[in-house]
Amino acid sequence: MRVNRILLSVPLVVVALVIQVSVLARLHLPGAVPDLLLLTVLGLAMVYGHVGGAFIGFGAGLLADLAPPADHAAGRYALVLCVIGYLAGLVKPETGQIKSATGPMVVVVAAAVGSTLLYAGVGALVGDTAARHVGLTGLLFSAALYDLLLAPFVVPGVMFLARRAENDPLAEANSASRASDISSGWLSSGTGLRIGRQRGGLKMRAAKARATRAGRIKGVKRL
Repeated sequence: MRVNRILLSVPLVVVALVIQVSVLARLHLPGAVPDLLLLTVLGLAMVYGHVGGAFIGFGAGLLADLAPPADHAAGRYALVLCVIGYLAGLVKPETGQIKSATGPMVVVVAAAVGSTLLYAGVGALVGDTAARHVGLTGLLFSAALYDLLLAPFVVPGVMFLARRAENDPLAEANSASRASDISSGWLSSGTGLRIGRQRGGLKMRAAKARATRAGRIKGVKRL
């Protein structure tokens, strides 16, 4: 990952985790807890792509596993957010900009349901049956509802900051140089000639034109 991505992702993930543990978890809402950490990972993954989303999801989940008052095995939520971040990064558009809010909202609902199911499934493998006693259907509905209500206040802001961090001067210079290389390659492939040869041919034509004009001027003076 790029340095600017790490410098932005780490503070966002830490702030989201602190707010979720100290504020959202103490609201005692029925069903699930609004997952601010999940929404932060989704916003970053939809800008950075599937590889960056997987790395950010794993790191964010590992912090959540180690942060108190976590009562589950370390690495459980890291696996969940790693998979969710990877899948969310696959919907990243080629232009890096999402024109409609429908797509991100669908991703949020799918991620809320998928993360709850995956977390319960991993827990069942290690012998944790808490989801069965609470009621998996109520957890799925409340998780999707809470995350969907919280998403408009979190995901667009995270995506905006991520795009701003991507537009650094060094990246713009590299992209400009790549664009010039691509344009020169396109011209050379389209004409079958190299750019240097085209410039040399233009210079030769200009020299011949000048010589022709000079000959005409001399002929006029002699007359």
